[in-house]
Amino acid sequence: MSAVSHSRAAQVAYQDLLRLHLDEVASDLIGSVEERCRNGRIYLYDKFRLGTEMKSRYLGEGSPELRARLARSAELKAQGGERRKTMARLARVLRAEGLIGTDRDTGSLLLAFARAGVFRLGGTLVGTAAYALYQGELGVRFDSEELAQTGDIDFASFERLSVALGDHVEESPGEILQALKFDPVPGVQDRQIWKWRQNRGEAMVEFLTPAFGDEGVKPLPALKVSAQGLNYLNFLIAEPIPAIVLYRSGVLVRIPRPERFAIHKLIVADRRQGGRDQAKARKDRGQAAFLISVLAEDRPDDLAEAFADARSRGPRWRERLEASLARMPESAEVLRGLM
Repeated sequence: MSAVSHSRAAQVAYQDLLRLHLDEVASDLIGSVEERCRNGRIYLYDKFRLGTEMKSRYLGEGSPELRARLARSAELKAQGGERRKTMARLARVLRAEGLIGTDRDTGSLLLAFARAGVFRLGGTLVGTAAYALYQGELGVRFDSEELAQTGDIDFASFERLSVALGDHVEESPGEILQALKFDPVPGVQDRQIWKWRQNRGEAMVEFLTPAFGDEGVKPLPALKVSAQGLNYLNFLIAEPIPAIVLYRSGVLVRIPRPERFAIHKLIVADRRQGGRDQAKARKDRGQAAFLISVLAEDRPDDLAEAFADARSRGPRWRERLEASLARMPESAEVLRGLM
């Protein structure tokens, strides 16, 4: 399976647009940067006065990249007008170069979530909506069939992180979804709401969180939602990366690392049972195979590390990986060659 690359111009435009969106976020600093240490990690906050009260707004994990941007916040704020013009131009370049944008419904939903702080506060876009964004991250062309939407838009976040942040979204996803004509779908057992269905179509929005045995529904206080627990999800959403959704001048979101997405799809495909799930399992294997072929060429060390990580997590993980790879001889050979 060979991938066709986007032009050099498209790849440069995508990386420039991503950089400018990250600059735009850093330019919003109101007060001073405050550091908080939790479980050996440093988290950064914007600490500012509102009236007589001191407020804190979560900015992100204390990476060197984020620190450098925040140090230039005043400069970035002054450049805002010119930056936004450049962002609009780069988005036009990407469309002209053949990157596939999202539809209006999905784009408006992701933009509203981004403005509310869903991605800033630990939310990660997963599923086919995330897979579509690897065309920019990896600089490869997808055909429309590969990006055919299932109608589902899935978000995931760690429960522990959501509890630890001490901050929350400015508008709850539930309120945003209801304004966009999505109806809540209460759970069968406890009536907790972690998914919404569009009342004029088949689109479904779901919130997910890693489980470690019991796949029950858990709260994500930073996002003001409940989420369905799923085993193996912790592997997928560890160390997510920023990405741009091609809608308007771009929407900044977070997605899983592509190598983790590929390996996780092998596991998920083996978990699916029954008629409708078999079609989804084929799609999982197709997405995994495509990413494995691209990453083996462009990022073999990242792919090898993710595969070894998943295999090291126990016999059940290895069984699921081997069961999927038994149906995917080309991908199995590629991965064996990296070990």
